[in-house]
Amino acid sequence: MVDRSKKPSAIPVSPLAPTPQVSISDDNSRVIATLPTGDRVEVLLYGATVISWTSANGKENLFLSDKAHLDGSKPVRGGIPVVFPLFGAPTAGHETGKLPQHGFARSSRWEYLGKSSSESSSLPGNGGDASVKLDFGLSEGIIDSKARSAWNHAFNLTYSITLSTGELYTSLAVSNTESSAWDFQVLFHTYLKISDISKVSVTGLEETAYLDKVVAGGPKESSAAKKPITFEQETDRVYRKADKTITVLESGEPRFEVKRDALGDVVVWNPWSEKAKGMADFGPTDGWKSMVCVEAGSVGQWMTLEGGDTWEGGQRIKAL
Repeated sequence: MVDRSKKPSAIPVSPLAPTPQVSISDDNSRVIATLPTGDRVEVLLYGATVISWTSANGKENLFLSDKAHLDGSKPVRGGIPVVFPLFGAPTAGHETGKLPQHGFARSSRWEYLGKSSSESSSLPGNGGDASVKLDFGLSEGIIDSKARSAWNHAFNLTYSITLSTGELYTSLAVSNTESSAWDFQVLFHTYLKISDISKVSVTGLEETAYLDKVVAGGPKESSAAKKPITFEQETDRVYRKADKTITVLESGEPRFEVKRDALGDVVVWNPWSEKAKGMADFGPTDGWKSMVCVEAGSVGQWMTLEGGDTWEGGQRIKAL
């Protein structure tokens, strides 16, 4: 008879660690990624625009106008539109002079290139993947004929959006795939969601000179303010050669932290009440009270990219 007391013991099987979930909407218009922690990001393929970023606690970190066009008929008002190859209105005589304001990247449908993830043992529940990266691509062969005729250059853009616990990292690689050089500017037009603009301050730019675009008499160069930015009226400033971490505070408590890679300029914008009323795609009417744009970019001057070269820059936003 077999001695059952000496039978081999069962080998325990460890449960599979949770992993990020990535899905594409039924209408193939957006990509959604969710971490095991609950952190979530949603990206519209039109413009590769991040239209939602929520933390594990469900709190939304980005402002999206309730009148924003999400059907590909117009650039999105809110989230994180990508500005390329020019910032602002076109300059007559420049090679970008025939393009619309802020260029064509935000009004072109991008390709979804795929995802990748990185592992960490720091998550609850015996580890899992700590982050997920979504890649999107745009090139001269994808943009519409109108944009191509207005800016006839060969290029390739790779836009990476990395979601990790409490953080969102967006980076753009710009490649010149022709033999001659061309000029460009780039910016992440980030709309941060806050509760009350009257209680918001922005630090990290106190020692940086800026271009004030709403001062009487037209845009004017201003010296460093030597104090945090607060909001009492329409604000539209371009801070150049800013080298410190930017912190957005509400009621004195840090809400967001923005760090930048190879993006020396920062635009700070809030339209205030009157300008908001004049924008057909801005809503609700008092939505200006719950948003502030802190936009990392390189827009103070033109960057020149030689044929065959690639430039890359990015921003890391931490929700606090």
